Amino acid sequence: MTRPVTWQDDPAHFRRPTRRSFLTVGLVGGLGLSLDQFFRLQAVQANTPGGPKEGPAKSIIHIFLPGGIAHQDFLDPKPLAPVEYRGEIGTTPTKLPGVFFSEYMKHTAQVADKITVCRSMTHGEAAHERGTHNMFTGYRPSPAIIFPSMGSVVSHEFGPRKNLPPYVCIPSLPTTYASSGYLSSAFAPFSLGSDPAAPGFTVQDLKLPNGVDDKRFEKRRSMLEAVNDYFARKEKDDSLKAMDTFYERAYSLISSEQAKNAFNINLEKPELRDAYGRNAAGQRMLLARRLVESGVRFVSLTYGGWDMHNSIKAGMAGSLPQFDQAFAMLIRDLSDRGLLDSTLVMVSSEFGRTPKINGTAGRDHWPKVFSIILAGGGIKKGFIYGASDATATEPEDDPLTVEDMAMTVYHQLGIDGEKKLMSPGSRPIDIVREGTVRKALIA
Repeated sequence: MTRPVTWQDDPAHFRRPTRRSFLTVGLVGGLGLSLDQFFRLQAVQANTPGGPKEGPAKSIIHIFLPGGIAHQDFLDPKPLAPVEYRGEIGTTPTKLPGVFFSEYMKHTAQVADKITVCRSMTHGEAAHERGTHNMFTGYRPSPAIIFPSMGSVVSHEFGPRKNLPPYVCIPSLPTTYASSGYLSSAFAPFSLGSDPAAPGFTVQDLKLPNGVDDKRFEKRRSMLEAVNDYFARKEKDDSLKAMDTFYERAYSLISSEQAKNAFNINLEKPELRDAYGRNAAGQRMLLARRLVESGVRFVSLTYGGWDMHNSIKAGMAGSLPQFDQAFAMLIRDLSDRGLLDSTLVMVSSEFGRTPKINGTAGRDHWPKVFSIILAGGGIKKGFIYGASDATATEPEDDPLTVEDMAMTVYHQLGIDGEKKLMSPGSRPIDIVREGTVRKALIA
Protein backbone atom coordinates (compact mmCIF):
# COMPACT_ATOMS: atom_id res chain seq x y z
CA MET A 1 0.00 0.00 0.00
CA THR A 2 1.42 3.40 -0.97
CA ARG A 3 2.31 5.63 1.99
CA PRO A 4 0.29 8.87 1.98
CA VAL A 5 2.17 12.03 1.02
CA THR A 6 3.07 14.09 4.13
CA TRP A 7 4.21 17.61 4.81
CA GLN A 8 7.80 16.38 5.07
CA ASP A 9 7.72 14.76 1.61
CA ASP A 10 7.24 18.07 -0.18
CA PRO A 11 7.62 21.04 2.20
CA ALA A 12 7.73 23.57 -0.63
CA HIS A 13 4.35 22.47 -1.87
CA PHE A 14 2.73 22.82 1.55
CA ARG A 15 4.50 25.98 2.71
CA ARG A 16 2.29 28.45 4.64
CA PRO A 17 -1.05 26.75 3.91
CA THR A 18 -4.17 28.86 3.95
CA ARG A 19 -7.83 28.16 3.48
CA ARG A 20 -7.46 29.38 -0.10
CA SER A 21 -4.61 26.98 -0.78
CA PHE A 22 -6.63 24.25 0.91
CA LEU A 23 -9.35 24.76 -1.69
CA THR A 24 -6.83 25.08 -4.52
CA VAL A 25 -5.37 21.63 -3.86
CA GLY A 26 -8.80 20.20 -4.60
CA LEU A 27 -8.81 21.99 -7.92
CA VAL A 28 -5.38 20.87 -9.17
CA GLY A 29 -5.57 19.66 -12.77
CA GLY A 30 -9.22 20.55 -13.08
CA LEU A 31 -10.23 17.59 -10.93
CA GLY A 32 -12.81 19.27 -8.75
CA LEU A 33 -13.66 22.81 -9.77
CA SER A 34 -17.24 22.24 -10.79
CA LEU A 35 -17.81 18.88 -9.15
CA ASP A 36 -17.22 19.62 -5.49
CA GLN A 37 -19.57 22.60 -5.60
CA PHE A 38 -22.49 20.30 -6.22
CA PHE A 39 -22.02 18.53 -2.92
CA ARG A 40 -21.23 21.22 -0.36
CA LEU A 41 -24.66 22.30 0.74
CA GLN A 42 -26.63 19.60 -1.03
CA ALA A 43 -25.59 16.87 1.34
CA VAL A 44 -26.71 18.93 4.31
CA GLN A 45 -30.02 19.82 2.64
CA ALA A 46 -30.73 16.29 1.47
CA ASN A 47 -30.29 14.90 4.99
CA THR A 48 -32.25 17.57 6.80
CA PRO A 49 -35.17 16.02 8.74
CA GLY A 50 -38.52 17.15 7.42
CA GLY A 51 -37.16 17.86 3.95
CA PRO A 52 -39.33 17.43 0.84
CA LYS A 53 -40.59 14.03 -0.21
CA GLU A 54 -40.56 13.04 -3.84
CA GLY A 55 -43.80 13.40 -5.73
CA PRO A 56 -45.00 11.40 -8.74
CA ALA A 57 -42.17 12.92 -10.79
CA LYS A 58 -38.81 11.63 -9.60
CA SER A 59 -36.94 13.45 -12.39
CA ILE A 60 -37.58 16.12 -14.98
CA ILE A 61 -36.33 16.70 -18.51
CA HIS A 62 -36.75 20.31 -19.60
CA ILE A 63 -36.35 20.75 -23.36
CA PHE A 64 -35.96 24.44 -24.14
CA LEU A 65 -36.34 25.77 -27.69
CA PRO A 66 -34.47 29.09 -27.65
CA GLY A 67 -35.59 32.02 -29.74
CA GLY A 68 -39.35 31.65 -29.35
CA ILE A 69 -40.94 28.92 -31.46
CA ALA A 70 -44.06 29.84 -33.45
CA HIS A 71 -46.99 28.10 -31.78
CA GLN A 72 -49.08 28.32 -34.99
CA ASP A 73 -46.42 26.33 -36.90
CA PHE A 74 -45.74 23.90 -34.05
CA LEU A 75 -48.58 22.68 -31.84
CA ASP A 76 -51.47 25.07 -32.45
CA PRO A 77 -52.10 25.46 -36.20
CA LYS A 78 -55.04 27.52 -37.42
CA PRO A 79 -56.00 25.97 -40.78
CA LEU A 80 -59.29 27.88 -40.98
CA ALA A 81 -57.72 31.30 -40.40
CA PRO A 82 -56.93 33.65 -43.32
CA VAL A 83 -53.64 32.82 -45.03
CA GLU A 84 -51.85 35.84 -43.51
CA TYR A 85 -52.46 34.24 -40.10
CA ARG A 86 -52.17 30.51 -40.80
CA GLY A 87 -49.04 30.81 -42.95
CA GLU A 88 -47.78 28.31 -45.52
CA ILE A 89 -47.16 25.34 -43.22
CA GLY A 90 -49.75 22.57 -43.36
CA THR A 91 -51.11 20.32 -40.62
CA THR A 92 -51.07 16.67 -39.63
CA PRO A 93 -53.78 14.82 -37.68
CA THR A 94 -52.91 13.38 -34.26
CA LYS A 95 -54.19 10.38 -32.33
CA LEU A 96 -56.60 12.74 -30.57
CA PRO A 97 -59.86 13.28 -32.49
CA GLY A 98 -60.04 16.70 -34.09
CA VAL A 99 -56.55 17.73 -32.89
CA PHE A 100 -53.90 18.74 -35.43
CA PHE A 101 -50.21 19.63 -35.15
CA SER A 102 -47.81 21.13 -37.70
CA GLU A 103 -47.08 19.08 -40.80
CA TYR A 104 -43.52 18.72 -39.46
CA MET A 105 -44.77 17.02 -36.27
CA LYS A 106 -45.89 13.69 -37.75
CA HIS A 107 -44.04 11.55 -35.18
CA THR A 108 -45.23 13.55 -32.18
CA ALA A 109 -48.78 13.36 -33.56
CA GLN A 110 -48.56 9.59 -33.02
CA VAL A 111 -47.69 9.98 -29.31
CA ALA A 112 -50.26 12.70 -28.67
CA ASP A 113 -52.16 10.19 -26.52
CA LYS A 114 -49.21 10.13 -24.10
CA ILE A 115 -48.69 13.91 -23.64
CA THR A 116 -50.47 17.12 -22.67
CA VAL A 117 -50.25 20.17 -24.93
CA CYS A 118 -50.92 23.50 -23.22
CA ARG A 119 -52.12 25.96 -25.87
CA SER A 120 -52.78 28.88 -23.54
CA MET A 121 -49.34 29.66 -22.04
CA THR A 122 -49.06 33.42 -21.52
CA HIS A 123 -46.89 36.19 -20.08
CA GLY A 124 -46.03 39.79 -20.92
CA GLU A 125 -42.31 39.72 -21.76
CA ALA A 126 -41.46 40.18 -25.46
CA ALA A 127 -37.66 40.40 -24.98
CA HIS A 128 -35.68 37.17 -25.31
CA GLU A 129 -33.77 37.43 -22.04
CA ARG A 130 -36.85 38.36 -20.01
CA GLY A 131 -38.99 35.63 -21.53
CA THR A 132 -36.20 33.11 -20.94
CA HIS A 133 -36.00 34.19 -17.29
CA ASN A 134 -39.72 33.53 -16.93
CA MET A 135 -39.57 30.01 -18.29
CA PHE A 136 -36.48 28.89 -16.37
CA THR A 137 -37.36 30.42 -12.99
CA GLY A 138 -41.14 30.80 -12.79
CA TYR A 139 -40.57 34.47 -11.96
CA ARG A 140 -40.80 37.71 -13.84
CA PRO A 141 -37.37 39.39 -14.00
CA SER A 142 -36.41 41.79 -11.24
CA PRO A 143 -33.63 44.40 -11.29
CA ALA A 144 -33.00 43.72 -7.60
CA ILE A 145 -32.35 39.98 -7.60
CA ILE A 146 -31.59 37.03 -9.86
CA PHE A 147 -33.93 34.15 -9.13
CA PRO A 148 -32.75 30.53 -9.17
CA SER A 149 -33.75 28.24 -12.01
CA MET A 150 -36.15 25.38 -11.36
CA GLY A 151 -33.24 22.96 -11.77
CA SER A 152 -31.26 24.71 -9.04
CA VAL A 153 -34.27 24.71 -6.72
CA VAL A 154 -34.63 20.96 -7.26
CA SER A 155 -30.92 20.58 -6.55
CA HIS A 156 -31.30 22.64 -3.36
CA GLU A 157 -34.33 20.74 -2.12
CA PHE A 158 -33.30 17.17 -2.88
CA GLY A 159 -29.53 17.06 -3.40
CA PRO A 160 -27.68 14.32 -5.32
CA ARG A 161 -28.94 10.81 -5.98
CA LYS A 162 -26.70 7.83 -6.68
CA ASN A 163 -23.68 10.13 -6.36
CA LEU A 164 -24.59 11.91 -9.62
CA PRO A 165 -24.99 15.66 -10.05
CA PRO A 166 -28.65 16.47 -9.35
CA TYR A 167 -28.85 19.05 -12.15
CA VAL A 168 -27.23 18.69 -15.58
CA CYS A 169 -27.31 20.96 -18.65
CA ILE A 170 -26.93 19.53 -22.16
CA PRO A 171 -24.73 20.57 -23.87
CA SER A 172 -23.87 23.61 -21.71
CA LEU A 173 -25.44 26.34 -19.61
CA PRO A 174 -27.93 27.91 -22.06
CA THR A 175 -28.42 31.14 -20.11
CA THR A 176 -27.46 32.63 -16.76
CA TYR A 177 -31.12 32.19 -15.83
CA ALA A 178 -30.63 28.42 -15.92
CA SER A 179 -28.27 28.70 -12.95
CA SER A 180 -28.55 29.13 -9.19
CA GLY A 181 -29.44 32.83 -8.93
CA TYR A 182 -29.41 34.00 -5.32
CA LEU A 183 -28.77 30.46 -4.09
CA SER A 184 -25.24 29.17 -3.56
CA SER A 185 -23.27 28.20 -6.66
CA ALA A 186 -23.30 24.72 -5.11
CA PHE A 187 -26.70 24.36 -6.75
CA ALA A 188 -25.62 25.46 -10.23
CA PRO A 189 -25.88 22.85 -12.99
CA PHE A 190 -23.15 20.51 -14.14
CA SER A 191 -22.60 21.29 -17.83
CA LEU A 192 -21.29 18.72 -20.27
CA GLY A 193 -19.13 21.21 -22.14
CA SER A 194 -19.63 19.49 -25.51
CA ASP A 195 -22.43 18.14 -27.67
CA PRO A 196 -23.27 14.41 -27.37
CA ALA A 197 -23.88 14.42 -31.14
CA ALA A 198 -20.26 15.42 -31.81
CA PRO A 199 -17.71 12.77 -32.86
CA GLY A 200 -15.52 11.73 -29.94
CA PHE A 201 -17.93 13.24 -27.40
CA THR A 202 -16.57 13.32 -23.85
CA VAL A 203 -17.75 15.08 -20.71
CA GLN A 204 -15.57 17.76 -19.12
CA ASP A 205 -14.29 16.96 -15.61
CA LEU A 206 -15.08 13.24 -15.88
CA LYS A 207 -11.75 12.21 -17.35
CA LEU A 208 -8.27 12.78 -16.05
CA PRO A 209 -6.34 15.61 -17.72
CA ASN A 210 -3.47 14.83 -20.08
CA GLY A 211 -0.42 13.78 -18.12
CA VAL A 212 -2.40 12.64 -15.08
CA ASP A 213 -2.53 8.87 -14.75
CA ASP A 214 -4.23 6.87 -11.98
CA LYS A 215 -1.08 6.87 -9.85
CA ARG A 216 -0.71 10.64 -10.04
CA PHE A 217 -4.43 11.04 -9.44
CA GLU A 218 -4.16 9.06 -6.20
CA LYS A 219 -1.09 11.08 -5.16
CA ARG A 220 -3.05 14.33 -5.54
CA ARG A 221 -5.86 12.80 -3.57
CA SER A 222 -3.38 11.94 -0.82
CA MET A 223 -2.12 15.52 -0.86
CA LEU A 224 -5.65 16.76 -0.34
CA GLU A 225 -6.12 14.34 2.53
CA ALA A 226 -2.91 15.64 4.10
CA VAL A 227 -4.15 19.23 3.88
CA ASN A 228 -7.51 18.22 5.32
CA ASP A 229 -5.77 16.45 8.19
CA TYR A 230 -3.60 19.51 8.91
CA PHE A 231 -6.55 21.87 9.14
CA ALA A 232 -8.60 19.37 11.12
CA ARG A 233 -5.86 19.32 13.76
CA LYS A 234 -5.16 23.05 13.62
CA GLU A 235 -8.75 24.31 13.52
CA LYS A 236 -11.70 22.58 15.15
CA ASP A 237 -14.20 23.49 12.45
CA ASP A 238 -17.10 21.27 11.47
CA SER A 239 -17.13 22.81 7.99
CA LEU A 240 -13.68 21.37 7.33
CA LYS A 241 -14.91 17.91 8.22
CA ALA A 242 -17.84 18.42 5.88
CA MET A 243 -15.45 19.52 3.14
CA ASP A 244 -13.84 16.09 3.24
CA THR A 245 -17.19 14.60 2.26
CA PHE A 246 -17.73 17.03 -0.59
CA TYR A 247 -14.31 16.48 -2.14
CA GLU A 248 -14.64 12.75 -1.59
CA ARG A 249 -17.81 12.77 -3.65
CA ALA A 250 -16.15 14.82 -6.37
CA TYR A 251 -13.27 12.35 -6.56
CA SER A 252 -15.73 9.46 -6.47
CA LEU A 253 -17.58 10.86 -9.47
CA ILE A 254 -14.33 11.08 -11.44
CA SER A 255 -13.18 7.60 -10.50
CA SER A 256 -16.56 5.81 -10.55
CA GLU A 257 -17.23 3.69 -13.62
CA GLN A 258 -20.94 3.77 -12.83
CA ALA A 259 -20.97 7.58 -12.88
CA LYS A 260 -18.92 7.73 -16.06
CA ASN A 261 -21.20 5.21 -17.71
CA ALA A 262 -24.23 7.37 -16.99
CA PHE A 263 -22.76 9.98 -19.37
CA ASN A 264 -21.46 7.47 -21.92
CA ILE A 265 -23.92 7.64 -24.79
CA ASN A 266 -21.79 5.16 -26.75
CA LEU A 267 -23.14 2.40 -24.50
CA GLU A 268 -26.56 2.80 -26.11
CA LYS A 269 -27.45 0.41 -28.93
CA PRO A 270 -26.70 1.85 -32.38
CA GLU A 271 -30.26 1.08 -33.46
CA LEU A 272 -31.66 3.20 -30.64
CA ARG A 273 -29.31 6.05 -31.43
CA ASP A 274 -30.54 5.90 -35.02
CA ALA A 275 -34.15 5.89 -33.86
CA TYR A 276 -33.59 9.12 -31.92
CA GLY A 277 -31.64 10.61 -34.82
CA ARG A 278 -27.90 11.04 -35.22
CA ASN A 279 -28.14 14.78 -34.76
CA ALA A 280 -28.21 17.38 -31.99
CA ALA A 281 -31.87 16.89 -31.12
CA GLY A 282 -31.71 13.11 -31.10
CA GLN A 283 -28.49 12.60 -29.17
CA ARG A 284 -29.25 15.29 -26.59
CA MET A 285 -32.62 13.75 -25.81
CA LEU A 286 -31.19 10.24 -25.71
CA LEU A 287 -28.52 11.34 -23.25
CA ALA A 288 -31.19 13.09 -21.16
CA ARG A 289 -33.10 9.81 -20.91
CA ARG A 290 -29.90 7.99 -20.00
CA LEU A 291 -29.13 10.48 -17.23
CA VAL A 292 -32.54 10.43 -15.55
CA GLU A 293 -32.54 6.64 -15.76
CA SER A 294 -29.18 6.67 -13.95
CA GLY A 295 -30.35 9.02 -11.18
CA VAL A 296 -29.97 12.64 -12.29
CA ARG A 297 -32.94 14.60 -10.96
CA PHE A 298 -33.15 17.49 -13.44
CA VAL A 299 -31.83 17.61 -17.01
CA SER A 300 -32.11 20.81 -19.02
CA LEU A 301 -31.34 20.65 -22.72
CA THR A 302 -31.61 23.10 -25.59
CA TYR A 303 -32.11 22.52 -29.27
CA GLY A 304 -32.24 24.77 -32.31
CA GLY A 305 -32.72 28.47 -32.89
CA TRP A 306 -36.35 29.51 -33.35
CA ASP A 307 -36.12 33.31 -33.68
CA MET A 308 -37.52 33.17 -37.21
CA HIS A 309 -38.29 36.73 -38.27
CA ASN A 310 -37.64 35.72 -41.89
CA SER A 311 -38.62 32.77 -44.09
CA ILE A 312 -40.28 30.82 -41.31
CA LYS A 313 -41.44 27.95 -43.52
CA ALA A 314 -37.89 27.13 -44.59
CA GLY A 315 -36.64 27.58 -41.04
CA MET A 316 -39.20 25.21 -39.55
CA ALA A 317 -38.66 22.69 -42.34
CA GLY A 318 -34.95 22.66 -41.52
CA SER A 319 -35.19 22.26 -37.74
CA LEU A 320 -38.55 20.88 -36.64
CA PRO A 321 -38.41 17.36 -38.17
CA GLN A 322 -35.30 16.50 -36.12
CA PHE A 323 -37.02 17.68 -32.95
CA ASP A 324 -40.18 15.78 -33.88
CA GLN A 325 -38.37 12.47 -34.41
CA ALA A 326 -36.30 12.79 -31.24
CA PHE A 327 -39.11 13.96 -28.96
CA ALA A 328 -41.53 11.25 -30.07
CA MET A 329 -38.80 8.65 -29.56
CA LEU A 330 -38.02 10.04 -26.11
CA ILE A 331 -41.66 9.65 -25.06
CA ARG A 332 -41.83 6.11 -26.46
CA ASP A 333 -38.49 5.15 -24.90
CA LEU A 334 -39.45 6.45 -21.46
CA SER A 335 -42.79 4.68 -21.73
CA ASP A 336 -41.25 1.38 -22.85
CA ARG A 337 -38.80 1.47 -19.93
CA GLY A 338 -41.51 2.24 -17.37
CA LEU A 339 -39.99 5.67 -16.73
CA LEU A 340 -42.61 8.00 -18.19
CA ASP A 341 -44.83 8.01 -15.11
CA SER A 342 -41.87 9.04 -12.94
CA THR A 343 -40.23 11.46 -15.39
CA LEU A 344 -41.85 14.81 -16.13
CA VAL A 345 -40.94 16.04 -19.62
CA MET A 346 -41.47 19.72 -20.37
CA VAL A 347 -40.97 21.44 -23.73
CA SER A 348 -40.95 25.22 -23.56
CA SER A 349 -39.74 28.37 -25.30
CA GLU A 350 -39.48 31.97 -24.14
CA PHE A 351 -42.59 33.06 -26.05
CA GLY A 352 -44.52 32.49 -29.28
CA ARG A 353 -44.64 34.41 -32.55
CA THR A 354 -46.95 37.06 -33.96
CA PRO A 355 -50.35 35.99 -35.31
CA LYS A 356 -49.71 37.53 -38.72
CA ILE A 357 -46.90 36.65 -41.09
CA ASN A 358 -44.66 39.74 -41.47
CA GLY A 359 -43.24 41.35 -44.62
CA THR A 360 -40.25 38.99 -44.72
CA ALA A 361 -42.31 35.79 -44.52
CA GLY A 362 -41.53 35.34 -40.82
CA ARG A 363 -43.14 36.01 -37.47
CA ASP A 364 -42.02 38.35 -34.69
CA HIS A 365 -42.03 38.07 -30.87
CA TRP A 366 -45.40 37.37 -29.21
CA PRO A 367 -45.72 36.50 -25.49
CA LYS A 368 -49.52 36.89 -25.21
CA VAL A 369 -50.12 33.24 -26.04
CA PHE A 370 -47.96 30.26 -27.00
CA SER A 371 -47.76 26.50 -26.50
CA ILE A 372 -45.76 24.17 -24.28
CA ILE A 373 -45.79 20.42 -23.70
CA LEU A 374 -46.00 18.59 -20.38
CA ALA A 375 -45.79 14.81 -20.26
CA GLY A 376 -45.27 12.05 -17.72
CA GLY A 377 -44.64 12.59 -14.03
CA GLY A 378 -48.31 12.33 -13.12
CA ILE A 379 -49.52 14.74 -15.82
CA LYS A 380 -52.61 13.79 -17.83
CA LYS A 381 -52.12 11.87 -21.06
CA GLY A 382 -53.82 12.65 -24.35
CA PHE A 383 -54.98 16.07 -23.19
CA ILE A 384 -55.17 19.55 -24.68
CA TYR A 385 -55.14 22.18 -21.94
CA GLY A 386 -56.55 25.62 -22.73
CA ALA A 387 -56.95 27.19 -26.14
CA SER A 388 -55.92 30.23 -28.12
CA ASP A 389 -58.44 32.19 -30.15
CA ALA A 390 -59.16 31.71 -33.87
CA THR A 391 -56.02 33.57 -34.98
CA ALA A 392 -53.69 32.40 -32.15
CA THR A 393 -53.58 35.97 -30.85
CA GLU A 394 -54.50 35.49 -27.18
CA PRO A 395 -55.79 32.83 -24.80
CA GLU A 396 -59.44 31.96 -25.23
CA ASP A 397 -59.72 29.37 -22.43
CA ASP A 398 -57.75 28.72 -19.24
CA PRO A 399 -54.74 31.05 -19.56
CA LEU A 400 -51.68 29.36 -18.05
CA THR A 401 -49.35 31.79 -16.29
CA VAL A 402 -45.65 31.29 -15.66
CA GLU A 403 -46.30 31.13 -11.92
CA ASP A 404 -49.01 28.47 -12.28
CA MET A 405 -46.82 26.43 -14.62
CA ALA A 406 -43.93 26.49 -12.15
CA MET A 407 -46.16 25.75 -9.17
CA THR A 408 -47.64 22.73 -10.96
CA VAL A 409 -44.23 21.38 -11.96
CA TYR A 410 -42.89 21.76 -8.40
CA HIS A 411 -46.01 20.10 -7.03
CA GLN A 412 -45.43 17.04 -9.21
CA LEU A 413 -41.85 16.85 -7.98
CA GLY A 414 -42.96 17.01 -4.35
CA ILE A 415 -41.74 20.56 -3.69
CA ASP A 416 -43.96 23.06 -1.87
CA GLY A 417 -43.91 26.12 -4.13
CA GLU A 418 -44.96 28.32 -1.21
CA LYS A 419 -41.85 27.41 0.78
CA LYS A 420 -39.51 30.32 1.41
CA LEU A 421 -35.79 30.18 0.58
CA MET A 422 -33.25 32.55 2.06
CA SER A 423 -31.62 35.17 -0.14
CA PRO A 424 -28.05 36.39 0.52
CA GLY A 425 -29.49 39.23 2.60
CA SER A 426 -31.34 36.69 4.77
CA ARG A 427 -34.64 37.74 3.26
CA PRO A 428 -37.14 34.91 2.79
CA ILE A 429 -38.34 34.54 -0.82
CA ASP A 430 -41.10 32.24 -2.05
CA ILE A 431 -40.02 29.48 -4.43
CA VAL A 432 -43.01 30.61 -6.50
CA ARG A 433 -44.87 33.82 -5.83
CA GLU A 434 -48.66 33.82 -6.24
CA GLY A 435 -48.82 30.60 -8.22
CA THR A 436 -51.58 27.98 -8.19
CA VAL A 437 -51.34 24.27 -8.92
CA ARG A 438 -53.43 23.66 -12.03
CA LYS A 439 -55.18 20.47 -10.98
CA ALA A 440 -56.76 20.13 -14.43
CA LEU A 441 -53.29 19.17 -15.70
CA ILE A 442 -52.82 16.37 -13.18
CA ALA A 443 -53.92 12.81 -13.85
